Amino acid sequence: MSEQVVQSKEQQILEAAEREFMTKGYDGARTTSIAKAAGVTHAMLHYYFRTKELLFERIIEKKMSEITPVLTYLFGNADLPLTERIKEAVSVHFDFIAANPELPKFLMNEVLPHKERCDMFKSKIESFVYLFSQLQNEVDVAAQRGEVEQFDVLSLFQTILSLNICSSMMTQFAENMMGDDIMETKAFLAVRKAENIEIIMRRIRKI
Repeated sequence: MSEQVVQSKEQQILEAAEREFMTKGYDGARTTSIAKAAGVTHAMLHYYFRTKELLFERIIEKKMSEITPVLTYLFGNADLPLTERIKEAVSVHFDFIAANPELPKFLMNEVLPHKERCDMFKSKIESFVYLFSQLQNEVDVAAQRGEVEQFDVLSLFQTILSLNICSSMMTQFAENMMGDDIMETKAFLAVRKAENIEIIMRRIRKI
């Protein structure tokens, strides 16, 4: 079997496993269902990933690696003004949550209550933790210069998470109540994204 075929099969299994774990959780997910959705035999799934737990860990690693670029927008481009970096971080995080609406619930139910999984999550983002203090120093200096209002970085980060995750939850609620209209959903998300950005910008802009 060629390397390209192997990678294709693995990708199909991972995509099917992500859908299964995100919607049903670890206990509710079935490897037989994952194999069927991926178009492979149950034996082939176990050949690639051996156990359900190992496959689940791969999904956690995949989702954590997707979160990392969101944090990078805050810390990774020192050439941009502080306010522009924060604005872009809100935008990128909003789009990420909109594209992964099941992720917050997945983290709360399937990762954080379990020490080993939680430790895995921490290991993926711990390299960014010390950067929060560096960003706070940057905020403090900018506030002293009168460029921004003084604010606590971690508190602002929690506000961004709350606003964007709540917007995603409300979108799902509206879809369940009124039906899945793609254009209406896109319009709702566009309005919420602009509103969330404006809320954060009002908090940090110097008046």
